[in-house]
Amino acid sequence: MKITRWHALVPAGVLAIFLGSALSAVADPFASAWPAETTRTWVGPEYWANRLQDWRIAEGRLECVEASPQKPTRAVHLLVAALGSQPGEFTINVRTGPVDADATPSDESWSGFLIGSGGEHVDYRLTALTHHRPADDGGLIAAMDGNGRIVFRDFAAGTPANGGRSIAGEQTLGKQTLREQLGAQPLRDVELRLSAEPTGPHYTLTLAAYDPHTGRLISRGTLNNVDSEKLDGGVALVSHRGPVDSQRGFWFRDWKLAGSKVLSHPDRANGPVLSALYTLSHGVLKLTAQMPPLGKQDTRTARLLVREEASSLYRTVATSSLIDDSYTFPFRVENWDATRDVTYMIVYELRTGPKMTRTIGWQGKVPAEPDGHAPFVVAAFTGHRVMTGGLKWNHDGIWFPHNELVAAVESHRPDMLFFSGDQIYEGDLTGAQRRPVDAAILDYLDKWYRWCWAFRDLTRSRPSIAIPDDHDVYHGNIWGAGGRNATGPDDGGYVMPARFVNMVQQTQCSHLPDPADPTPVEQGINVYYTSLDYAGLSFAIIEDRKWKSSPTTTVPEGRVVNGWFQNREFNAAEKADVPDAVLLGDRQLKFLHKWSADWQNGIWMKTVLSQTIFANVATLPAEATSDKVVPRLKRLLPGVYPADDTFAVDADSNGWPQSGRNRALDAIRRGFAFHVAGDQHLGSFVHYGIESWDDSGLGFCVPSIANVWPRRWYPSQPGQNRQEGAPRYTGQFRDGFGNRVHVHAVSNPIVSGREPAALYDRAPGYGIVRFDRETRDIEIECWPRWVDPTRPDAQQYPGWPITVNQLDNYGRKPYAYLPTIEVHGMSDPVVQVVDESNGEIVYTLRIRGETFRPKVFRDGTYSVRVGEPGTPRMKNLKNLRPEEEPGSSRRVSFD
Repeated sequence: MKITRWHALVPAGVLAIFLGSALSAVADPFASAWPAETTRTWVGPEYWANRLQDWRIAEGRLECVEASPQKPTRAVHLLVAALGSQPGEFTINVRTGPVDADATPSDESWSGFLIGSGGEHVDYRLTALTHHRPADDGGLIAAMDGNGRIVFRDFAAGTPANGGRSIAGEQTLGKQTLREQLGAQPLRDVELRLSAEPTGPHYTLTLAAYDPHTGRLISRGTLNNVDSEKLDGGVALVSHRGPVDSQRGFWFRDWKLAGSKVLSHPDRANGPVLSALYTLSHGVLKLTAQMPPLGKQDTRTARLLVREEASSLYRTVATSSLIDDSYTFPFRVENWDATRDVTYMIVYELRTGPKMTRTIGWQGKVPAEPDGHAPFVVAAFTGHRVMTGGLKWNHDGIWFPHNELVAAVESHRPDMLFFSGDQIYEGDLTGAQRRPVDAAILDYLDKWYRWCWAFRDLTRSRPSIAIPDDHDVYHGNIWGAGGRNATGPDDGGYVMPARFVNMVQQTQCSHLPDPADPTPVEQGINVYYTSLDYAGLSFAIIEDRKWKSSPTTTVPEGRVVNGWFQNREFNAAEKADVPDAVLLGDRQLKFLHKWSADWQNGIWMKTVLSQTIFANVATLPAEATSDKVVPRLKRLLPGVYPADDTFAVDADSNGWPQSGRNRALDAIRRGFAFHVAGDQHLGSFVHYGIESWDDSGLGFCVPSIANVWPRRWYPSQPGQNRQEGAPRYTGQFRDGFGNRVHVHAVSNPIVSGREPAALYDRAPGYGIVRFDRETRDIEIECWPRWVDPTRPDAQQYPGWPITVNQLDNYGRKPYAYLPTIEVHGMSDPVVQVVDESNGEIVYTLRIRGETFRPKVFRDGTYSVRVGEPGTPRMKNLKNLRPEEEPGSSRRVSFD
């Protein structure tokens, strides 16, 4: 049935039709309905396919298009129904056969069902990742092999071919036995019917295969004495390998599920809108709706609607056309009313058949722009890992979908979210497919959709900033070198094609404000560095990697491999600095200088957001030549120090190139800007130094959401000038590149005493930064993942929280001071100091109050501009000289 399209105004009450309903105790029968005359990779909102690129729908059926021995078991999980823990019966039917019908059948391939994976105690999103790796709570396989034999397998057993241990003949597995009637007909086109009947505390499973055209029984197997807990959990279709001479697996259609043991979960449908990211700056709302891989026959447009307060009706404010590769709908709305909360809805017409669609709505909220009466709260993240990387997949090793972290962050009620990079890891869970580019794009999207699934309830209703880092574009480390094509992983440039890089950036960055200068770099790779002004704060969003020089080619005598200096005779602190080596590049440096000086429209605080911090806060055992040893390092007890750690020399950090780092810090400190970043996995809070310690800004590196690379900071000698009672790893140091860095706090990995230790002993967590307009204080919080922040006894990582002031972000000691500026008729004006000898802006700041004593750093004459920039209420005091003794003042009146 065709659903009538919405008109320009839609009643709010219609929402319930599209947003799902509550859990049903007993499911209505489920029946698949893959649309005819439709070909697409995404198999529908009711399902999760592993992997994305291994499945498609075509001509009304589901097809597994990957059957290589390296990826044997592929699964499509049903999201909208599952088997509950309550007693009851169920039936599952499906019609199936090999995609390549004429290929030679194999008894090492099979097609059928995975039942009971996960369970009610496991998040359904985690259950949906079950496929080729055996897993605790992995469930049972009930299938038919290519030669017509019924097979049952215990998918938690972890036996050869990653298909689970076979339960065959009259052999027993616990209390389970199998009796079979074997047919001689190869699996070509059969209907599989699985039924489960309770027999006391156990179940009897029967799987029968029928000829769908004649109804003749082909084969049947019965599994007795199945423990009831084996049948609590998800339901999936599985395709294991395929015919002997085929690279494709099996197809499915007419999938049905019913029975009193079935629970219905219509609210778990996922798509076609998978998530939304948005920002609001200068009255412009930019919102990107993330879609799955849609087909050529699918609807290519979507609409953005907002709810009108007076009438409770929805009104269309923007339309968007689908961006291929990224499968995104970018929306732009100018003159946005930021004074009130606005409910929005993304509306899409999902194809359900020839000339048939179903209207789907996806809802979120754009809150009113904060007015500054309460501190502005930013939650910051880095490094989204799904699993430990261990050989055995079990629920202690799978950290997705990060429910405890999401709930903890929500309790802080953040005004903005910042994801600093590595939203995906290319090898996480399913490995990386890099070629061909079409498959690589789907491989990235498969991982990106997991991130969307985990964090979409945070991002749908608050501004969010996401920027990609090296792993997002399938690098271990990256030296962008202006966007050129890399001839090798260390030669500078991108190893993935420009099309792939642009796709990644489109998914993560297209909702950011327009780039400061949109000119692409080499190969046509787009840029996204920009500024975002919101609630009186101005955020500079920069790209640490895109222009960065390669240390391998820039410092050949260091024999650098993946950022690590292999020449043990080479002193990187003395010899690795190449003054012309690029970090941010001229374009971004000019942008930062301009941004630091621009305080129009009431801006009262500035913050730089980037991938990584401007120091190398890490140590390694003395014999290590890279950080490959980090995952294997023994975690220490609190207060215990390793005997021989030395400063790491990792050019992937922004500690290198040193001159480029100093140029960046000099531009940033001119706006008294704070810095938030990630990448290093190790939570740390530092004060940067260029010519002397603490003469620049403050930087916060947030800990990883989930961490398999637990870097640490254990210098062999205590830091200088550390606070009384502070740990010996705090204080003033020169890092491995000789950069001055004052370390105030570090979240070192330790033996936490919490399980799973593989997660908690690696110091996972997130950061919270609170900006207070009244005091101009900045409070920095570093939270362990396992802590509930709402508890009265909640403790952050040792050393946090830390409170600093805006003025601390330009800690350079003055040569002298200019006369005190006394302002009348204006509160909190902007003050800009200009060196008259060269016209250089020394710094700019919106002061707190009506008086300010400008510091300068050399003798000479200066101009001081005072007032509200961008308006006529701006005055310029010229020819001011430093005074040796304080006492003089200059009055500036706006009465």
